[in-house]
Amino acid sequence: MTSIPARVVEWLVPARMGTAFRWNLASSWAGQLGDGIAVAAGPLLVASLTRNPTLIAAAAMVQHVPTLLLGLYAGAIADRVDRRRLVLAANLVRVAVLAVLVVTIATGHISIGLLLGVLFAVGVAELFADTGWRAVLPMIVPKADLGIGNARQMSAFLVANQMVGPAVGASLFALGQAVPFGVQGAALLLAAALFTKVRLPASAAGGAKPEQHIGRDITDGLRWIWHHAPIRTLTLVIFIFNITWGAPFGVLVYWAQERLGLGSVGFGLLTTASAVGGIVSVLLYDRLERIVPLARLMRICLSLEVVTHLALALTTIPWVAMAIMVVFGGYAFVWGSLSSAVRQRATPDEYQGRVGSVYWLGLIVGLLVGQFLGGQIASHFGAAAPFWFAFAGSGITLVLVWRQLAHIAHAEAD
Repeated sequence: MTSIPARVVEWLVPARMGTAFRWNLASSWAGQLGDGIAVAAGPLLVASLTRNPTLIAAAAMVQHVPTLLLGLYAGAIADRVDRRRLVLAANLVRVAVLAVLVVTIATGHISIGLLLGVLFAVGVAELFADTGWRAVLPMIVPKADLGIGNARQMSAFLVANQMVGPAVGASLFALGQAVPFGVQGAALLLAAALFTKVRLPASAAGGAKPEQHIGRDITDGLRWIWHHAPIRTLTLVIFIFNITWGAPFGVLVYWAQERLGLGSVGFGLLTTASAVGGIVSVLLYDRLERIVPLARLMRICLSLEVVTHLALALTTIPWVAMAIMVVFGGYAFVWGSLSSAVRQRATPDEYQGRVGSVYWLGLIVGLLVGQFLGGQIASHFGAAAPFWFAFAGSGITLVLVWRQLAHIAHAEAD
């Protein structure tokens, strides 16, 4: 008779998904825990070095700069080289940079300028590691199981990165400023060690031609997306919905204070509520995918996004807002798992790195544009105004793509 722990493991990570995926998921949990530690420890270190709001904001933004500058390049590299080696090398570089940071903190030589440089270097290495890692999943998981594969990877992000990691990071920072970054480096080293167990098929080197200029590789990837109508539309949807999502959520703390009257604890509960919804949804994702047709599931998720913006624009009651955030977390991570799986199924292996990098670049740019617009809208029209903007923008976009979602959900590789 199978033991209860074994049955739980089988439910979380079905054996049919293969040993490579299990090692990959274990590596992801270790890496996400390390990154989650930095989520809390990083801002605390910045705040200990400067009270200049501009430098504090720069520290928050510098981690996005590598994606803006090198995102498409990293995607092309992931389609040229052995993706397994790319992930391992990039993570080892992150460990080395963190070791330098730990030494400079321990010896008292840390400065805000040096920290900004370290954050940028870590961001560059993380970009290449994540780009290669995202391109690996379609190589080790059957197409039919890509949805559950992405969902289980997101569970690592939700639990280790968003819930456990920050609490651990803050606690370790209280022991010493260098401690959390040393532990983060150890977690990333463990992640790299676990990833060495992942075995990829012979096509791991991708399909780009080494003798071809890297710029041509990038152009080829963009051209492929442009000529593949479902993926082109999906990429535009991701970009627009992240603008509309980023606008209100970039000023969420301001809205929570002004409209709901919440303090720091209440705001923490508000953000935790979305994580709770996300954890439940990613654990139940495979059941949802079995009983709900993919196109309908996509429409439900995007419709809930529109309704969520409207509901948050209207409410001034804290417990109602928290209930809405649970729903938000639920559909948002279902959408993330499903949209990633749809894209991966429709993308040939030799383009996974480049297509994934365009998708991710659109997501980051959309968020940054949305956050800028949200700040401007809130300052001129009030705390609830960004939610009204998001409701209108996402609603119009959904109407325009409603019929096309059926083709997107079942897109095939050209």
